[in-house]
Amino acid sequence: MKWLALCVAAALSAPAAAQSPVVSGVVFLDRNGNGQRDAGEAGVAGVVVSNQDAVVRTGSDGSYRLEGRGAGLVFVSIPTGHVASGAWFKPIVGASTTADFGVQRGGAGESFTFIHASDTHIAEASRARSVRLRALADSVRPAFVLITGDLVRDALRVSEAEATGYYELFASTMKASPRPIWTIPGNHEVFGIERDKSGVSADHPLFGRQMYRKYRGPDYYSFNAGGVHFIGLNTVDISDQWYYGHVDSVQLAWLARDVAMVPRGTPIVTFNHIPLYSALEAMGGYVDAPPAPSLITVGGKTNYRHVVSNARDVMAIMKGHNFPLALGGHVHMREELRYAATSTRFVQAAAVVGPNPTGGFSHPSGVTVYRVTRGRISEGTFVPLGIP
Repeated sequence: MKWLALCVAAALSAPAAAQSPVVSGVVFLDRNGNGQRDAGEAGVAGVVVSNQDAVVRTGSDGSYRLEGRGAGLVFVSIPTGHVASGAWFKPIVGASTTADFGVQRGGAGESFTFIHASDTHIAEASRARSVRLRALADSVRPAFVLITGDLVRDALRVSEAEATGYYELFASTMKASPRPIWTIPGNHEVFGIERDKSGVSADHPLFGRQMYRKYRGPDYYSFNAGGVHFIGLNTVDISDQWYYGHVDSVQLAWLARDVAMVPRGTPIVTFNHIPLYSALEAMGGYVDAPPAPSLITVGGKTNYRHVVSNARDVMAIMKGHNFPLALGGHVHMREELRYAATSTRFVQAAAVVGPNPTGGFSHPSGVTVYRVTRGRISEGTFVPLGIP
């Protein structure tokens, strides 16, 4: 009995275990579009909300609850037939965060267009090309624009001041667009990892993925438009001072949870920077010199660096789903791959920043416009940007 009393006393005197953060809130129909829930604005049931780890659906009253911090951000996967009336993601702060998300009816219908662009590499010297992209989008009038990474000239090997300047330039340039712009990080958004050049410490609060998350929000997420489920993936992983194509285990687990929420038969489109598959490495030829050699060895295993080394894990999650299109960037030229073993088309975008002569070909700068009609996605039309 004395031993039991001592155990009880020790348990009572021990500090309480740190509680897992809890995020809760409501997804509501924002009738007046002010971004705040007013009296009479009902919750929206069945909407997916995530912290980039856990994935839940809102209840019949539009409420949700998530446990765990995830990546430090919570986002709403915008449902078909709706648009966000305010921020679609919010930071998770402290042990208890309340995050409500307003949506309004609207957005893409059963038939819509979207633009796939990539590799803007924005800097003052190249800003005109991003302005041209914005003007093209205004002319085509798509439902939205996808930009698959390398938004900024560089954050890998420069100081914080220079990197943030590029991020801010991208934001100010694209802010004027009336079309929603969905982005995903490329290798040039990964802040400071080439530490011998950047002079940035690995314990800097914006190191690696954190700068992108500060300026652009979740580095992987999903949304819905016109009956199609779009998934933005972060295919840029880090090993010491080097980036490489890879989807980490936390993101893979999130992907499986997100896809599990998608009704069977719903078309799924992925968009990311480093391609799942590409033949263009062969066109450019093997490179073993810095700054971006063809191969990388991580954990004793050597992989191709400029494609996703564990693409088969992504494809395993997508198996059995309607997965017609996988969009990528990084290679600075438009490429389309089709394999008899899958109905998925793997398509890379050309670079907004300029043309790319590779493998004996001159690949023009431009974007691809896709038309979606009742879930069927067109072949895509390449549109040159038309400036030097």
